[in-house]
Amino acid sequence: MLRSMWFRYNIYKILIIMPKITFISFNGESRTVEAASGTSLMRAATDNRVDGIDGDCGGNCACATCHVYIDPGWVDRVGARTPGEVDMLNLVAELRDTSRLACQIDVDASLDGLIVATPESQH
Repeated sequence: MLRSMWFRYNIYKILIIMPKITFISFNGESRTVEAASGTSLMRAATDNRVDGIDGDCGGNCACATCHVYIDPGWVDRVGARTPGEVDMLNLVAELRDTSRLACQIDVDASLDGLIVATPESQH
């Protein structure tokens, strides 16, 4: 029985990939976290207490306090901005071509190694 449980547990660990996401703060400090597939990038940041990601609206695309800059090498992989996201991004102080709202990016295995930077301020 114990052997069977051990085997299932280890297969489960192998099959459930936890993508690693690196957050770089405005002052250059780097922090890599593991994120469960299916969660938003914002949730991965707030669950891991990443500085610079507030997520005041809880991930409803109703503020812009999860604004991030996607590393240029990853822009195509995270997908395009939604129309609602574009409206909210128009409120941020430092909009860039690589700006996204972290609440609108769903983490999956294809984003393992993703690099994002946070702005100096979310407010």
